Amino acid sequence: MPFDPIIAATRFGTGLSPVLRPPESVQAMITRLARPDSVAANLPISGFDATVPSLATFQAANAAVRDAQGTPQEEAAQQAARALRIEISAVRQHNTLTTFARGVVAADGFRERLTAFWADHFTVKSKAVPQRHLIAPYVEDAIRPHVAGRFGDMLSAVVLHPMMLTYLEQVRSVGPDSKAGRRTGRGLNENLARELLELHLVGAQGGYDQADVTQLAELLTGLSYTSRGGFDYRADWAEPGAEVVMGRRYPAAAELSSVTAALQDLAVRPQTAAHLARKMAVHFVADTPDPALVAGMGEAYLGSGGDLLAMTSAMLAHPAAWSPERLKVRRPDLFITAALRALGTRARAVLDLRQGGYQQHITGALALMGQPLESPVGPDGWSEAAADWITPQGLAARISWALRSPAAFVDPLPDPRQFVQTALGGAAPPEVVFAAGAAEKLSDGIGVVLTSPAFQRI
Repeated sequence: MPFDPIIAATRFGTGLSPVLRPPESVQAMITRLARPDSVAANLPISGFDATVPSLATFQAANAAVRDAQGTPQEEAAQQAARALRIEISAVRQHNTLTTFARGVVAADGFRERLTAFWADHFTVKSKAVPQRHLIAPYVEDAIRPHVAGRFGDMLSAVVLHPMMLTYLEQVRSVGPDSKAGRRTGRGLNENLARELLELHLVGAQGGYDQADVTQLAELLTGLSYTSRGGFDYRADWAEPGAEVVMGRRYPAAAELSSVTAALQDLAVRPQTAAHLARKMAVHFVADTPDPALVAGMGEAYLGSGGDLLAMTSAMLAHPAAWSPERLKVRRPDLFITAALRALGTRARAVLDLRQGGYQQHITGALALMGQPLESPVGPDGWSEAAADWITPQGLAARISWALRSPAAFVDPLPDPRQFVQTALGGAAPPEVVFAAGAAEKLSDGIGVVLTSPAFQRI
C-alpha cells in the first residue's frame, strides 16, 4: 500500500489538525523521531526527583501529625498535611493536562503515540495518595527518552525506577539466604520478575517456567528505594549464589551489574523481539496483524540489537501498515486528544482548565468512557480490543463529550462543514458530510463528526 498522510496522522499520530500539516512520508516520520523532543521542552513535566511535593515531604508531614496528636500543634500539622494533598492533586492535574496538550499541539504526533504505547506496556499505578502525581514523572524519566532508542535502555530505566519498584513490590523482596533475609525472616516477592517475563519481555508463550521466575526474582533482590535516600542497591538483601534465567547463568556476586546484564540479555532474545513486535502491530495496525508485518518488525529489532527505531521503521515500511481498512478504535484518551487537535485547540486552552473543567472534560469523561485516569485494572495496561471501548455506556459518554465539551476549549466553534474535512480529511463519508452540514447548531455538527465511526476508527 502507498503512504497516506491521513493514515499517518490518525493511525500513527494524534490526529488531523487545521494548523499542523500531516507527515509527508515515512522518512519524515522517522526523521522527526530522531530529532530533539521539542514539544517536551516547550511543555515540560518534571522528572521524579524534581517533582514536589516529594514522597519524603509527604511522609514527614504525616509523621508530624502523629507526633502532634493531643498537643496545641496538632491542628497546624493537620492543615499542613491537607495542604500537601491539595498540592499533589494540583501537580497531577498539571501533568495530565500537559500530557494532553502535548498530543494536541505536537508537530510529531507519532512520538506522543509511541510514548503512550510504551508507558502502557510498562504500566505502573500509584499505591497511595503521595504517589498520585508521580506517574507522569515516571514516564518522563523512563519511557519518553527511549521511544526511539534501545529497548534495553528503556527496560533498565523502568526496572530501576522507584515507581516500578514500589508498584510491583520489589522493595519488599529480600533474598531468603541473604544477610537481611536470615536476620529478619523476610523472603522473595516474585511480582516484578513474573511480570517482566510474562508482560514486558518474552511473553506468556516465551518458553520460561516457574524456575525462571524464581531465579529472576532472586537476581532482582537488592533493588530497593526509600523516599529519603532514593534508589539503592542493597547487597545485604541480595540472594547469594549464581542464578540461571532462561538458560543463561549470572554470577554469584551481589552487584547491580548482574541485574542489568540479565535485563540486557533478556531484551534481545528472539522471544522478546516477537512479543514486542506483535504487541506494537496490534496497537497501531490491527488486533490480528499480518504475520509478515510482525515477522519483519521482529527481524529488524533483532538485527539492530534491540533498537526500537529500527522496529518502528520496519512497521512503517510494510504495506500492511497502510491498509485503508480501519481496524482499530481510538481509546478514550486518544479520542479526546484527537478531538481537541481537530478543533485546533491551543495548548494554553488545555493547560488553563480549572479544577471543575478538568474533572468534567478530562477525568470524569475518561472514567465514563471506561478509562479512569492512570488506573488500568492490572499491570497489563489498557485493552486493545475494540469491543472493550465501544460499549453502550462508553459510546454514550463519547456522544455527551462530543456535544458539550468542545465549546470549553474553542470559542467560537468551527463551521461543521469545514470541520468535517479537517477532522476526517479524505476519509469523510458522504453521509457524515451531509449530517454535519445539516446540523441546526454548531455544537451538534461538531458532535456528529466526532461521534461518527469514521472518527472513532483509525
